[in-house]
Amino acid sequence: MQALLALCVSLCLQVAVNYSNDYSDGIRGTDDNRIGPVRLTASGLAPAESVKRAAILSFAAASIAGIALAALSSWWVILLGVTAIAAAWGYTGGKNPYGYKGLGEMSVFIFFGVVATMGSFYVQTLEINWVSFAASVPMGSLSCALLAINNIRDRQQDEIVGKRTLAVRLGDRGSRVFLVLLLASAYIFAALTGHIWVLLTLITLPMAFSISKEVLQGATGSQLIPLLGRTGKLQLLFAITFAIALAL
Repeated sequence: MQALLALCVSLCLQVAVNYSNDYSDGIRGTDDNRIGPVRLTASGLAPAESVKRAAILSFAAASIAGIALAALSSWWVILLGVTAIAAAWGYTGGKNPYGYKGLGEMSVFIFFGVVATMGSFYVQTLEINWVSFAASVPMGSLSCALLAINNIRDRQQDEIVGKRTLAVRLGDRGSRVFLVLLLASAYIFAALTGHIWVLLTLITLPMAFSISKEVLQGATGSQLIPLLGRTGKLQLLFAITFAIALAL
């Protein structure tokens, strides 16, 4: 039951942060000349208030599942949930969004990697150990890789509108090297769990290598959109093989 509730919380928060980012970026005008997939608020496909309402409802669903999860495990989970919701909204929302200061990747790594993985482990075992942390790093790194590709794609436009993402701060070459390091760290920390079966994750290595190669060769703008999809598939396949390896 705890595992299912943890999954529900994670999914609802993922939906919520996407809606809240769509809303906040849309009303600020930073998505007006977006290269990537169409967004609801900026494109006018949905009223801004409707997108905001969808975000709030998603946060509410995550909160309900989180309270149930806390009741079955530890009430400290509620504090963790409140922090996660604040981080999700504060990424691009509010008067001083930290996502506009180059801290987006750090937040994604912490909440979609460390907190999601170690938190799921904790609510089922009421324990924290090294293996759960080592297992959280690949998940955080691959989640960051998705954001990193987005930010490389939007780097020039973000700089124009004053959105100082990590890609803007690192520059073109630095942000591309950073992406490759994120992908490499997934395999390194998977190995550090100490389980021989994690070699199964190497099945996905050719995909990671192909993505890294195209990024380092200078893919830009719309050329990065297919790479975003492939990185998502890499994350999914890595997670499946990694989970099987840990189960074995």
